Amino acid sequence: LLKHRFRKNYRHPSLDASLTRQRIAGEARALMRCMRSGVTVPGIRMVDVNEGVLGIEWIDGKSVRQLLPGRNGHTLIGLCSSFVDALMDMIGVEIAKMHLADIIHGDLTTSNMMLRKQTSDLVLIDFGLAYHSTLVEDKAVDLYVLERAFASTHPDSEPLFAGVLHAYEKRMGNHWMPIKKRLDDVRLRGRKRSMVG
Repeated sequence: LLKHRFRKNYRHPSLDASLTRQRIAGEARALMRCMRSGVTVPGIRMVDVNEGVLGIEWIDGKSVRQLLPGRNGHTLIGLCSSFVDALMDMIGVEIAKMHLADIIHGDLTTSNMMLRKQTSDLVLIDFGLAYHSTLVEDKAVDLYVLERAFASTHPDSEPLFAGVLHAYEKRMGNHWMPIKKRLDDVRLRGRKRSMVG
C-alpha cells in the first residue's frame, strides 16, 4: 500500500515540503517503534520523504468497524459473544503495548484497526497523526478518542469499550491508575463541554 501525501497548494512550497518530510518520517518512526515493541502494525516497505510517499504492508482483512454492530445496520445478533470478547481483548492489548512504547496514535477509531484474514491478528493502522509522548494525559486522550468513536459508530457500545479497557488495564499493570485518573478527568471535561454546547 502506498500512502502519498499530496502537495498542498495553499501552503508556501518550502513549508509544505518541510511538513511533508516531517510527517512521513514521523509516521515511519512511529511504526518502527511500535514494531520493535511488539505492537501489531503494518510492515514498512519503503520511505521517500522528499516525494511524500510511505510504502507499507497491505493488510488483507476487515476493519473492526465493519465487524462490529453499528450505524450500518449490523447488530450483535449473529456475532458470537466469545468472538466479540476476544476482539475487545486484542484491541486493549495492542493499545496498551503501543502506549507502553510511548506512542500516541492520535486517531484511534474502529476504522483504524484491521483483523487480518489469514491469522486473525488485530493490526493497528494509519499512524499519520501519531507521535511520541510519555505524558499520561496524551494516553488518556487517546483512549477517550476511541471511547467517543465507539459511542458514535457503534450504538450501545459501553460493554464493548469496557472490555477494551479491562484488557488495557491488565496489560498496563502499574501504569494504569494514573491513566485511569486522567481518563476520568478528560471524560468529565468532555461532559461539561457538551452540556455548555
